[in-house]
Amino acid sequence: MKFKIASFLFSGIFLFTSCTALDEELYDKVQDTDFGKTPSEVEALVGGAYSSLRGFKDDISTSYPTSEYVFFLNEVVSDEATIPTRGTDWYDGGQYQEAQRHTWDADNGMILSAWRYSYTGIAKINSIIYQIDQSGLSEEAQTPIKAELRAVRAYYYYLLLDMFGNVPIVTDFEDQELPANSSREEVFEFVETELLESIPYLSSEIAYSKFTQNVAYALLARLYLNSEAFVGVPRWQDCIDACRNITGYTLEPDYFANFATENQNSNEIILAIPYDSDAGTLGNYLNSMSAHYLHRFTISPIGDYPWSANGISGQPGAYSAFEDHDVRKKSFLEGEQIHLGTGSVLIMDNGEPLVYTEEIGNFTNAQQNEGVRLNKYEQKAGETWERDHDWVVIRYAEVLMMQAESYVRMGSPDLARPFIEQITARAGTETPATIDLDYLNNELLREFIFEGKRRTDNIRFGTFFQPWWEKGATPEYRAIFPIPQVELDKNTNLVQNPGY
Repeated sequence: MKFKIASFLFSGIFLFTSCTALDEELYDKVQDTDFGKTPSEVEALVGGAYSSLRGFKDDISTSYPTSEYVFFLNEVVSDEATIPTRGTDWYDGGQYQEAQRHTWDADNGMILSAWRYSYTGIAKINSIIYQIDQSGLSEEAQTPIKAELRAVRAYYYYLLLDMFGNVPIVTDFEDQELPANSSREEVFEFVETELLESIPYLSSEIAYSKFTQNVAYALLARLYLNSEAFVGVPRWQDCIDACRNITGYTLEPDYFANFATENQNSNEIILAIPYDSDAGTLGNYLNSMSAHYLHRFTISPIGDYPWSANGISGQPGAYSAFEDHDVRKKSFLEGEQIHLGTGSVLIMDNGEPLVYTEEIGNFTNAQQNEGVRLNKYEQKAGETWERDHDWVVIRYAEVLMMQAESYVRMGSPDLARPFIEQITARAGTETPATIDLDYLNNELLREFIFEGKRRTDNIRFGTFFQPWWEKGATPEYRAIFPIPQVELDKNTNLVQNPGY
């Protein structure tokens, strides 16, 4: 997308901190407490919170929410994606095999990347709030600015609540004490309170890629939808009530308009992370992580398309969960792959035609062509490695599905039907006579395939703990990940999650 993100990038340079260990001091990272006294300076500071959402890469982790390894982690432990080992490719110390088989431990690099993604963002926001406090702005002027920052920070804590459960709550930039774990219940309450207290001061208007009242209510709805899974207390009606406060959005008639290169024009996207390769944004290269090495010739007859790494694929069973006439099935690449320059099927190095198959014969030694590939976001000739489409975080379709699920769980499936019918009408499928949890579980996979939501859905529906392809039964404690061992080593106040 071509978006005005100059202030985001500027403030990212100005305030960026590489801190992710909770015992590191950040005070020297704030370089100028006089900064933030003018509206443009304040805008730049707040922009730093948004730039943090794009993640980062350093010598310790690759923490991009769009690809390596935050997206990879949540996808590969779910039932919709896998990263098979292909010869010597994609072994990487066995971290993908551990994720697929639900045998990960506290040393898994993807888990560290997810932890650092959230806590680096939190540290950055805490530093910005500190600068706002030092800015000399009146309390009245500071309140809406801090509300927006607190809402972004609550999003990070929601991710930590979901993935790690019992995590430290750190809000004071000047606090030098090593933080200890808070219980999952305490983190849940913190996220809820931060959002509720922020909402009155957030914009009620639609503002693309900004944390508005609509975004905050959508996050609250997610929180309440998963309340029973997170803390053992069902809050279905609260989820519905939060959804009812979300206004101004509609489903796009074209499902894939949400994932086009210029998807900032979508009337369905409630929250997205903006990307613009010309402005130097990094991490948005998922499209090159899935397809075969020769994929560029299926996009451009001269191969004018970035190299592809032949990695993440649909897990066997995901592709066949779609009816052939379901438009969303085009989120996969399957079958013969045609060289646009010759009109013939591409030939792999082993002399065999490049034909993507749903089945993967040997997970630890898969063939180059095995596994259907991710095809959700638009791919175009002439693209660079860093893509320009914005990363979709929340869509209006999710608001519809959350209400439908809540009504079914409360025993009123007929009230779910109007919400489901909007989803199925666009997909070109039929709404079943009976809307039950099994149907909703499958429909959530179809509607949100490869959007990074499936692990949470699997846990909420209980399927996460059942055997599936290349995975046996999963113990209940693995509903949350372990705190990374390197973080435990740095901070003796942290306690490992039960079971690990």
